[in-house]
Amino acid sequence: MSKIEKDFDKAVDIIKKGGVIVAPTDTIYGILADALNEESVKRVYLLKERSPEKPFIILIPDITYLSFFGIKPSEKEKKLLKKRGVTVVIDIPDKKFNYLHRGKRSLAFRIPDNDEVIEFIRKTEKPLIAPSANPEGEEPAKNIKEAVNYFGDKVDMYIDRGDLYGKPSTIVKVNGKLRILREGSVSEEELKKMI
Repeated sequence: MSKIEKDFDKAVDIIKKGGVIVAPTDTIYGILADALNEESVKRVYLLKERSPEKPFIILIPDITYLSFFGIKPSEKEKKLLKKRGVTVVIDIPDKKFNYLHRGKRSLAFRIPDNDEVIEFIRKTEKPLIAPSANPEGEEPAKNIKEAVNYFGDKVDMYIDRGDLYGKPSTIVKVNGKLRILREGSVSEEELKKMI
């Protein structure tokens, strides 16, 4: 059985070594892994039994982490990323990240609305993929018991923070004008005021 912990301390090394954890994000429990480690990303696709053409959202602690992907965000994209609760889809020029963008030539990034999660990402020194903790087609795990039922010892660690019922982030893309791809915790009206 994989270890169940209360805090992120021991999880830093697991992520750095290419491991996979289930942990709270700013919204719900997610499966977290190093976005720059292709094998870790493949492992999460297998765990989730996820359709291979669907990319994952990537959590970053700040805008500087976009440089890992060769991305220079526009001023509008920067403003939107700084707004907590917003996921921004950004075009990615580098073909070497095909294992992440799955031929879509863009990736979705979010700075989490949770300081502890931001600090954890900083300690790993990696951008992290963070899909919901459930196999595709199942309900996202609201607690660690549900996550363990889904994944058992197939993940390296679980971080337990009780029941989580977060609202999903709003997903947006900017191509000259703002496009809302998914309604979530931040309204379109609020976003339009920002840019």
